[in-house]
Amino acid sequence: MELECLPYGVGHADEGVCLLVRMGPYRILLDCGLEDISPLVSERNLPLPADLVLCTHAHPDHARGLLALHQAYPKLPIYGTEVTTQLLPLNWPDVEPAEKLFFCQALPWRSPVEFRTGLGAQLYPAGHLPGGAAILLTYTAPQRTYSLLYTGDCFLSNSRLVDGLPLEELRGLGPDVLILEGSYGTARYPHRRNQENQLAERINQAIAQRRCVLLPTSALGLGQEMLMLLRSHHHFTGRDMDIWVDGAVATGCDAYLELLPQLPTSVQNFARHQPLFWDERVRPRVRRLSPEQRNSIGKSPCIVITDDTADLSEFCQPDTGPWLVLMPEHPGQPLVNHQPLTWHPQPPNSITVETYLLAQHCDGPATTQLIHNLRPQHVIFVHGSPNYLADLTNLDELRNRYQLHLPAAGTLVELPIGETFMQPEVADTHYEGELTEQGTVVTITFPEAIAADPRWPHFADTGLVEARWQGEELVLRGLSQRELLSQATERDVPVDIECCGNCRHYRGQRCWNQASPLFGFKVTSDGYCPVFEPIQAPPPAQAEDDDEE
Repeated sequence: MELECLPYGVGHADEGVCLLVRMGPYRILLDCGLEDISPLVSERNLPLPADLVLCTHAHPDHARGLLALHQAYPKLPIYGTEVTTQLLPLNWPDVEPAEKLFFCQALPWRSPVEFRTGLGAQLYPAGHLPGGAAILLTYTAPQRTYSLLYTGDCFLSNSRLVDGLPLEELRGLGPDVLILEGSYGTARYPHRRNQENQLAERINQAIAQRRCVLLPTSALGLGQEMLMLLRSHHHFTGRDMDIWVDGAVATGCDAYLELLPQLPTSVQNFARHQPLFWDERVRPRVRRLSPEQRNSIGKSPCIVITDDTADLSEFCQPDTGPWLVLMPEHPGQPLVNHQPLTWHPQPPNSITVETYLLAQHCDGPATTQLIHNLRPQHVIFVHGSPNYLADLTNLDELRNRYQLHLPAAGTLVELPIGETFMQPEVADTHYEGELTEQGTVVTITFPEAIAADPRWPHFADTGLVEARWQGEELVLRGLSQRELLSQATERDVPVDIECCGNCRHYRGQRCWNQASPLFGFKVTSDGYCPVFEPIQAPPPAQAEDDDEE
């Protein structure tokens, strides 16, 4: 029995995911997110690069090469869920519909499908995106049945428009091989609902300050999740304001409306009482933004959702705003830099850029939970920053139980079943330091080897760090230039105003006065509460003059 995996793309940085799996005599291509499919076309001069293709979901980094692959090999069967087949064409907006539709065949949920003698598959919801599937491949040989589970992009938690991966259905599955994404590495993040509430609170504060909010997002997934959040969150329901949706995000909304029967029951119930997206009757009003309107909105507070590839200066025009631009964070990946924001002739402080996290993948604890529940023999980590994936392979709780692999593109991974396996040596990511207390200062020193990690320049960008307790552990986080500039902007308030920016308890954009109802919360610099205390007390002379009067 031959069981092996040859990655053509493993999802590092902008690299798409494309994996060729061999099970016995069969070759199965899992996803095709390559921009250039030439490695597949030249595959050993075979008539077809694989026996069949399975696509987990419609995001470009998993699907953008499928059309070119179909055009090169029209007889190569390509499969996905019914929802994925309908969303795939959005990856090629400039191609005529007749040329790009109907090449992907739909497979049912949870029902075994046999493609060839002994080779079958079964699809389970993976969360992350409507139609997203985890694929269980099985091959029945004379000796036994071999199994491989590929999650694609997966998320255990429910989001606004997608139910999470049903872990109960897969518990104890025991596949021989698990190919798993590790986008967030070992990082731990708050629950998705907490993240949504934090984001809604920040947008609510901006609108209360008479700001316009600009949200660049991906065309599929995050854009629609954001719009559903704004439609249903208590901060915005019934509020007299406009939400504008632009470009490919609006096209994605139209596609979701066609899929309404496939969306969660809660979403279908919502749609029975009011339109899911486009609605000019119920507040807040949701409207499609035409290109001609881009430079005319922003005269009054509003929210704009647009493509993450858009030229943002077309929105932040003179005599509009001020603007708050909220950029999505992708842990382990660099933040998209929209250069037009740096040169557009706007007044000082009229454009503020901040980031937010709205998780779409499993964090570290959820990833390890998934592995322990599935109990595979081999685990192949793909999709994510190489450093984040290395952090997962360094976890003792995984290294001691499973055979872990972290392949690069073009590296063949052999997967012997039932054989003794010695884990390869990996670089140690733990650093021992020293702690010194010196009067009013505490100093923590580490060896210089820590600076050799590629993540160090980002961590040490400004030379400033923030520390917080996480249980019994102290977590350090580097402060970026963007964050410092944002804090400096918020602190730019007149010194004679009794507001949070001039209060002695205002630090790190939060209130630390235990007597305040805002204690522990993130507050704006121009906020106010009854227990305000100035940073500096009035000069003694002034106090004496007041007493004489």
